[in-house]
Amino acid sequence: MARLLTRRTALLMLAGGLAKLASARAQPARERSSKPIVIEEVRIFDGVADRLKPGHVLVSDRKIQRVSSAPIAAPAGSTVIRGRGRVLMPGLTDAHWHMTLAANTLAALERPDPGLLYANTVAEAHRTLQRGFTTVRDMAGPTFGLKDAIDAGVVPGPRVYPSGAMISQTAGHGDFAPPHVRPPTLGGRPSHLEDLGGVVVVNGVPEVLAAVRQQLKSGASQIKLAVGGGVISRFDPIDTLAFTPDELRAAVQAAGDWGTYVAVHVYTPAGIRRALEAGVRSIEHAHLADEPSIRLIAEKGAWLSTQPFEPSDLPLPPEAAAKMKPMLGAWERILGWARQHGAKVAFGTDLLFQPGSTSSENAMLTRFAKVYGSAGALRIATSGNCELFAASGPRNPYREARIGVVQEGAWADLLLVEGDPTQDIGVLQDHERNLAVIIKDGNVYKNTTAG
Repeated sequence: MARLLTRRTALLMLAGGLAKLASARAQPARERSSKPIVIEEVRIFDGVADRLKPGHVLVSDRKIQRVSSAPIAAPAGSTVIRGRGRVLMPGLTDAHWHMTLAANTLAALERPDPGLLYANTVAEAHRTLQRGFTTVRDMAGPTFGLKDAIDAGVVPGPRVYPSGAMISQTAGHGDFAPPHVRPPTLGGRPSHLEDLGGVVVVNGVPEVLAAVRQQLKSGASQIKLAVGGGVISRFDPIDTLAFTPDELRAAVQAAGDWGTYVAVHVYTPAGIRRALEAGVRSIEHAHLADEPSIRLIAEKGAWLSTQPFEPSDLPLPPEAAAKMKPMLGAWERILGWARQHGAKVAFGTDLLFQPGSTSSENAMLTRFAKVYGSAGALRIATSGNCELFAASGPRNPYREARIGVVQEGAWADLLLVEGDPTQDIGVLQDHERNLAVIIKDGNVYKNTTAG
């Protein structure tokens, strides 16, 4: 008995020590964010209005405390950043990012030890932030732990709205198991990607409900389902539909019961209509949509969250490239319809399994200017995307303040830019040269203006 008590005491002491260590690691971020920052003499793009306004900004306690047309007296101990007429804007956002899946190849995901998987993801999270993306909506992948580490200040990275595992049916976009392997519904074992939390394969209303509730239990902000065929998946032709109307309605109800919404992977008009009729709030991709289905998105008050794919973005194997070919360039057509019919639009990238391609994130954003102009594209990638993120309601992990705007009381996620991106959004492509300052959560992660 004494030996058992000794072991139990040791385990409790170890747990307490780990908790103190985690708290100590998180503490520096809180200390940095308590130091005020005064940003002087800038032209402000507030994320909403097209016109730049001259002003000065005070940041403290992780938020924008003051936006003034007159100079602001710097509090004692402040960091003073002299803008000298540069443009201050909200941090960029990506509404369809994959923190883990973009940072790794499929081969890395298949390794028995996930250490490399997470090491690559931590490194990419830092690179994402250095590209100026201070918030992402993660649309499938095991990111709950990394989100917590970023929020605690243990590692640098963007804010994360996690979906958790993408929910797929058997032979759907998330089913990567070989054909000879029986699905769990028929007595088989989950695939390695399922064990990692990247996808979950389910069939029937009870399994859909269980999968949705499991992601919410784990901390999902919103739910992601695959409602049609995909490009990189082997067993689902693009034209196929996934999940019955009853299954989709069950997912929407389960998410709604938690105050949040369902987003779906889908390309075709038939899939879009089925999803919208079930109450889905966010249509991801839609590159094969026709004008009536885009108009229906607008009529339903849903979101079109799409990606401006071009051939250079995703080097693909021949079979996947053939599936992708009809979609290349389609983004400009569907965005034109969306603008015509007043649909709400979000910008995302959906880069997967090609770590070398993540550097194209900024270039992909600039393409939206072909339809919406530079200022319009910036609005979409700042306050616009964040309106969609806020649809997660009580599941919004950052609901204490606004994101995507330069306004008093908003989270202090800010970029100081060389050049005027409201006139030429192309300046954001060269982020290393043209992002002079990057601030996220009131912490300075880059500052080339010092001295």
